[in-house]
Amino acid sequence: MPNKNLILASLAIAFMLSLLSCGKSTSLIEECNTVLETDRAFSTYSLEYGIAASFYKFASPKAVILRDNSFPIIGNEKIKALFDKTEVKGNTLSWKPEYVDVSVSRDMAYTYGFYKYITSDSTFKGCYVFIWKKDERNNWKYVFDTGTSGFGKEK
Repeated sequence: MPNKNLILASLAIAFMLSLLSCGKSTSLIEECNTVLETDRAFSTYSLEYGIAASFYKFASPKAVILRDNSFPIIGNEKIKALFDKTEVKGNTLSWKPEYVDVSVSRDMAYTYGFYKYITSDSTFKGCYVFIWKKDERNNWKYVFDTGTSGFGKEK
């Protein structure tokens, strides 16, 4: 017959460990919601402060952007410089995430959805994908961005 003291000690240790972990883990659903909120905040920031500012603010320092007919743009400083050069005053870029998935480790995720780029005479629509990673402060930053202009131009 097992030693009662050993069983009680084991149960006590298991109980204490469960108490220590309570409240410290985030469910995957909560983490998915946090990533979606971050993606939406990124889009809102783009409308309020401009494309260059938003793509800089939400980027990891090592972020990569892939665009058609271009080498990868690597690093948040180069990304900001590119958008500073190409951003046209009055044009807006917004998007809406349609899907999110977060890794079991809760430190990487991806979102995809649809974007709208509005100029003075046209609206362009397409799909995008962001890959997100938590930074050292536990904030979600995108590490990879790409998209398609598959829906073309509206007049």
